Amino acid sequence: MTSDHSKPTTRPDGVKIAQIVLHIDRPIVLIGLMGSGKSTVGRRLAKMMGTDFADSDYEIEQAAQLSIPEIFERFGEPHFRDGERRVISRLVEEGAGVIATGGGAFMNEDTRALILEKAVAVWLDCDIETLVERTSRKDNRPLLKDGDPHEILSRLHETREPAYSQAQVHVATKDGPHEDTAMQILEAIDAWL
Repeated sequence: MTSDHSKPTTRPDGVKIAQIVLHIDRPIVLIGLMGSGKSTVGRRLAKMMGTDFADSDYEIEQAAQLSIPEIFERFGEPHFRDGERRVISRLVEEGAGVIATGGGAFMNEDTRALILEKAVAVWLDCDIETLVERTSRKDNRPLLKDGDPHEILSRLHETREPAYSQAQVHVATKDGPHEDTAMQILEAIDAWL
């Protein structure tokens, strides 16, 4: 878990950010498909808020001393999801400020219930074309290995949407500065509160 307990980022709307942050009394958990910006936007959001950031995928890899593709290959997806649930539970219980999760984390019923009860779930929703372009930059996406990424991501969006839509906050993301998306998240949480 990276930590930055400095003051929130100074922006022209810094006072507004500080006022919103005062009302947030639990972790913010970012959910959504791979490539939706959970990690990059999450880091920016945590910095803006002056809180810590944790990436559940990174934490899983540290705990297992294996990469996520290696965990999938050696032990299968069910084993990975169980470890993911335990790691996210620990991060939420520790009160991490902003937590980025893997795309499938919120599909686990226990993980979803925990996040909805003890955190603010923010669904970062993004169009499929942008997701395909973003996920093509890295070769570490086990679910995209065997098939057409556009078809796979479209199917994942369709099957995961009912679960993702249970998040307290829904933010449509697009290409643009991460800081703008982070501000959108804060404003959406403020409206929800």
